[in-house]
Amino acid sequence: MQKLTMLLLLAILLFTSCQPKAETEEANSEEATEMMEAKQYTLTPFSSSYEFPDADLQGMSYQNGVFKYDFTGYELRQQTLDADQKMCANSADGSHFHLIVNTQPYAAKYDAEFNYDIPDGEHYILSFLSRSYHESIKNGKAHLVQKVKVADKSITSSEDVSEPMLFYSRPKGTYVGSANTDKVMLDFFLTNVDLGSEYRVKAMINDEEHIIDTWQPYYIEGLPMGENTITLTLIDAEGNKVDTPLNPVSRKFTLQADPMEEAQ
Repeated sequence: MQKLTMLLLLAILLFTSCQPKAETEEANSEEATEMMEAKQYTLTPFSSSYEFPDADLQGMSYQNGVFKYDFTGYELRQQTLDADQKMCANSADGSHFHLIVNTQPYAAKYDAEFNYDIPDGEHYILSFLSRSYHESIKNGKAHLVQKVKVADKSITSSEDVSEPMLFYSRPKGTYVGSANTDKVMLDFFLTNVDLGSEYRVKAMINDEEHIIDTWQPYYIEGLPMGENTITLTLIDAEGNKVDTPLNPVSRKFTLQADPMEEAQ
C-alpha cells in the first residue's frame, strides 16, 4: 500500500512539473503562428538562376556625356534561357546593364556605349550586368562601383569604394497583369559586405518588416494593386542602421490589373 501511494505521488509530481513547460511550448507555438498569420506579404527565395561565372565587367568610362563599358563573358540583348520559368517581369530586349547613380532608380541599358546625363558633383555609381528578367549577376566580377566627381558630363576623378554599401535595384516602375504582379522580384546589390550574423537587410514592404540574411533575389507575393513602397536598410547584428553612404534607400512602384484579363 505504501509503495502504491509513493508511485501515485511521483506521478502527480511529474505531471505537475511538465504542465508549465507544455503550456509554455503551446503559447510559443501559438505566438509564432499568429506572427506568421499577421504577415500580409510573403518573401520567398528566387528559384536558382544560371550564374554566368565568366561574366566580367572590366572597365567603365564617362566622357562628354557618354558611358563606355568593357566586358567579357557575356552577351547583351539575349533572352536568358530560364526567363519563361521565372514567372516575373522580363525585358523583351534581353540582357543588359543596370546603371545606378546614388539612390536613383536604375537605368537599363542594352548597349556597351550610350548617352547619359549626370549632373556636376560627387556621386556613387554602380553598374552591373543583368539577366533579361533584371536579376543582377552576383559572381563578384560582373559589377563596378566607384565614387566619382563629375564636371561637364565627364568623370574628372574616381576612387574605389571600401565602405559596405547597399543599392536598390528591383522592383521599380509599373507592373501590369497577373503574370507580372502575382510574383514581384525583389533584387538588391551589395558591395564590401556579406550578410549573415554581422549584417542583414531590413526590408520594409508597405510598413511590414522583413529581415533578410542571405544575399539573393526574392519573390514578393500578396502585394496590393496600386502604389507600393519598399525601403531597404543595411543593419548590424543589433538591428541598428549601418552608418554608410546611401543607407537606407526607398522606392515606389505600381501594380496594375490588366483590363483584358478582367474582361474575361
